[in-house]
Amino acid sequence: MNKNRIVTFAILFLIAALAVLIALTFIPKKTQSSNPQSFMGQGGQQREGSRNSSAVRAVEVSTATIENSVIINGEILARNQVTIFPSVSGRLVESFYSVGDRVNRGDIVAMIDPSRPGEVFSRNPVVSTVSGTVLLAPYSIGDTLSTQSAVYTVGDLSTLLIETHVQERYVASISQGMRALLWFEAIPGEMFTAEVNEINPVLDPLSRTLRIRLRFLQPDVRIKAGMFATINLVTNRKVDVTVIPRLSVINTYGSWIVFVVDEKNIAHRRVVTLGIENEEYVEILSGLEIGEMVVSAGQNFLSDGDLVRIVE
Repeated sequence: MNKNRIVTFAILFLIAALAVLIALTFIPKKTQSSNPQSFMGQGGQQREGSRNSSAVRAVEVSTATIENSVIINGEILARNQVTIFPSVSGRLVESFYSVGDRVNRGDIVAMIDPSRPGEVFSRNPVVSTVSGTVLLAPYSIGDTLSTQSAVYTVGDLSTLLIETHVQERYVASISQGMRALLWFEAIPGEMFTAEVNEINPVLDPLSRTLRIRLRFLQPDVRIKAGMFATINLVTNRKVDVTVIPRLSVINTYGSWIVFVVDEKNIAHRRVVTLGIENEEYVEILSGLEIGEMVVSAGQNFLSDGDLVRIVE
């Protein structure tokens, strides 16, 4: 009986030992990645490959021509526009020309009767002092005119000008030869070039604006006197200067900063000095070198030293 018990206990012991051996064989060992020290390099620093990178877009710092401009409205005028007045007061009895007619210098354009009740005088001619096209004829036969009444406005339509008024804050930037782009509602989809050729030396005291006139560089017969123009006037222009996209720059506590990506894809915070800017680009006066990579999208979530991943 005792012998059977001993055999039974021996069998149970063998079965238990075998179970423990099987369990130890199939329990997975901890990998190296589960060890916190496996991510640490010399001196306890975290390996670069284990860091999370931020996806950003970047552009190369380059040189280009940058322009600063202002959008204003203007009116098309005849270059030589003259108002013709009668030499005497009286009633307009004859008018020989209409708007759009061509007149020459010395032509009689109208007749004035200076007679008064009980008096008879000879009719007095109104003579054109210039050659051109009649732009305005505001009076009708029978109207009583004075010597200050403009019988006709005559202009030379062979050369047109654009007249506009510039706000006081841009006055210091205006100069002869400054370029501008124009477009018209009557000619959609097309742009025309002009340049400043006349600057009024005095500002209008009421509107605080400066009157300037521009001439077309390539005249077009479709452009008529009296048309309304939208003008993109270039107030400042720099050639071959360092530029980056305007959206790359961040204003932080009064300083302008950008993030520069090095060859290891690490973003570095950089303070820059700005020059002129437009809707797309900004000039960099200091803080960047040609060829450096500047973050153009995603920089608002970066800190100095962050690992980044440049995407297209």
